[in-house]
Amino acid sequence: MSENHKSLWPAILVSALGYFVDLYDLLLFSVVRSNSLMELGVNQENILQVGLSLLNWMLIGMMAGGIVWGILGDKKGRLSVLFGSIIIYSVANFLNGYITTVEQYRLLRFISGFGLAGELGAGVTLISEIMKPQKRGYGIMLVTAVGMFGAATAAYVGQHYDWRFAFRLGGIMGLVLLFLRISVKESPVFKRALATEVSRGNFLKLMTHKRLAFTFIKLIILGLPIFFVIGILITATPEFAKALGMSPMPATGTAVMVTYIAISLGDILCTVVSQVLRSRKKALLLFLFITLIGILIYLYFPVTTPLGYYVKCAILGIGIGYLSLLVTFVAEHFGTNYRATATISAPNFIRGLLPIVVAPAFLLLRPTFGLITGAALVGIACIIIAILTLFFLKESFGRSLEWIEPF
Repeated sequence: MSENHKSLWPAILVSALGYFVDLYDLLLFSVVRSNSLMELGVNQENILQVGLSLLNWMLIGMMAGGIVWGILGDKKGRLSVLFGSIIIYSVANFLNGYITTVEQYRLLRFISGFGLAGELGAGVTLISEIMKPQKRGYGIMLVTAVGMFGAATAAYVGQHYDWRFAFRLGGIMGLVLLFLRISVKESPVFKRALATEVSRGNFLKLMTHKRLAFTFIKLIILGLPIFFVIGILITATPEFAKALGMSPMPATGTAVMVTYIAISLGDILCTVVSQVLRSRKKALLLFLFITLIGILIYLYFPVTTPLGYYVKCAILGIGIGYLSLLVTFVAEHFGTNYRATATISAPNFIRGLLPIVVAPAFLLLRPTFGLITGAALVGIACIIIAILTLFFLKESFGRSLEWIEPF
């Protein structure tokens, strides 16, 4: 058995379980948002506004963390980021179970977001550099498929247990992962790159060098529809269900659980399509079209029962199940000395566009066009922009990652 093969499965296991806890924390807030804020004394009419504010702080933390962890990933190694991020978001998650004010909630959401920023990108970078080029999509698929069930677990725990216990449980699960550290080895590709005399993890260069910056920005834009669906349509389930005239109302926790189980299925399907077609771009294009169809069905296809609503959530989930392929796509576009910086920061910049671009656009359009039409305009714009951007990116299927950027 080769050294690479022996180090592959521990890396996949830890990355997958880390992403499980990552998404547990990330989505738990969507499930317990209303109950936790009401217990903290927030008025019912202000829950959506305060909830979006807390979500924004977490996403801003993820943007900041994406930069810091990305730089560390290329300077100090993929493993230092993988486990460092797990420690921070696990401690923040655990402490979140003891808050007494909205201000404390806001601070811990920011810290948690900062920690969450590193895990997925570090895991994807590590596995991508260990696996054979023609097969690496399957390795990343396993990580995200297992990880997505963390969201389903958050939905179940958040609905059936006290929200404080749910946060503490997430923290404990993350800290338990640290015991697996001894079995995971650093990427051999990264070790070999250390011997070269080139800049590593230079985020300023990533943002100012013309080719690197344009590639980075285009890859970020591809992910806009994912977090529009999660951050607007699914998170605001109570508001959309009411606007759609539903009775009885669907449960937000169940909507989150169904969506993320469907994302896991979509993630597997998208990866398989990519491997069969031997193309990242064709698979991404197909799933962007599925997402567009899902948005239109969600907003304009009338249903009267929670079951019908959950079916619509499932269609959306399958459509946006291209996240793992997108993160792999990012890793394949950058040399070893910038790969972690780009791969770790890109998903968090995508998430960060939600409070900076997507949510403000939605809130701006909502008073004029209403909840449904406002959401449709923003969602369709995200899809169109992503599809147009895809055509300006190079195919990367089967590309060797044994190369460095010469600056």
